[in-house]
Amino acid sequence: MRFAIIGCGLIGEKRARALGTYSLVAAADPLPERAEAVARLGTNAQPLGDWRQAVALSEVDAVVVATPNNLLAEVTRSAIEAGKHVLVEKPAARTVAELDPVIEAARRKQVCVMVGLNHRRHAAMQKARAIFESGALGPLMFLRGRYGHGGRPGYDREWRANPELSGGGELTDQGVHLIDLARWFLGDFPSVEGFADTYYWDMQVDDNAFLLLRTAGGETASLHVSCTEWKNLFSLEIYGRDGKLHLEGLGGSYGVERLSYYRMLPQMGPPETTIWEYPQPDVSWSREIEHLAECVTTGRPASPGLDDMRAALEIVERIYRKSRK
Repeated sequence: MRFAIIGCGLIGEKRARALGTYSLVAAADPLPERAEAVARLGTNAQPLGDWRQAVALSEVDAVVVATPNNLLAEVTRSAIEAGKHVLVEKPAARTVAELDPVIEAARRKQVCVMVGLNHRRHAAMQKARAIFESGALGPLMFLRGRYGHGGRPGYDREWRANPELSGGGELTDQGVHLIDLARWFLGDFPSVEGFADTYYWDMQVDDNAFLLLRTAGGETASLHVSCTEWKNLFSLEIYGRDGKLHLEGLGGSYGVERLSYYRMLPQMGPPETTIWEYPQPDVSWSREIEHLAECVTTGRPASPGLDDMRAALEIVERIYRKSRK
């Protein structure tokens, strides 16, 4: 597969480096120096100033969309209409209404569209999923997730703090990762409670959100996302009737990825504990590229796809509506 990268900031560069054996043929960004820097990661890749040029290239099979949120839906839809497969960064759109035409176009054009919710493909998360699918945890009861960072000087003046560009604050940013993971393990959440608010940063979007989500069967997810965490944190605890999984860290400033499995014993008391650590570099980015290529080859739908992202955005919008009230 031959790729174009649209949006050559930090994430676009990561995506280009994760292509592995696949070809990078174009890199588009309105800042020439960024487009040129990412283009140099390929072999004879073209640096372009207009993303429309990249979408129109006949030699491009797939497009990675890594722009600010206000352009995600427009660029993705244009790429789909041009017959390209797409890996679009979360949240894929600012609103459900903005995402729906993209979903319709993908169904009509029969192309593969994957959303960059890369946390599903972290090594520790993949191991946790395998244990869950084995049935070793027994029926799930509830899930608790915390995810946050501490910002940086000028954070409240970056594009993510502008609601016109971002569509929302911390709930839209890191929150959709936790919502997606909660749905991945527990299923859909018809009951949505919680609120988002701004506690610290001088900006028009939220810096913290608290969610309490319940499935039709009563399984519950308690989630907190924050950009006033100060020390970067990722923690996901999954509780079954027969055991518990605890995932910590994402590598880098979040700490080494670690998965702890606590197996409940018949006599109860202290559980049997097994711990795995994954100090190697983050492989989730390259695994997403491989999954997209596999979906293109086999015709299977991408996971997570646009419908998964739509379900997460619906929850985000419900929380924002409750918060405005």
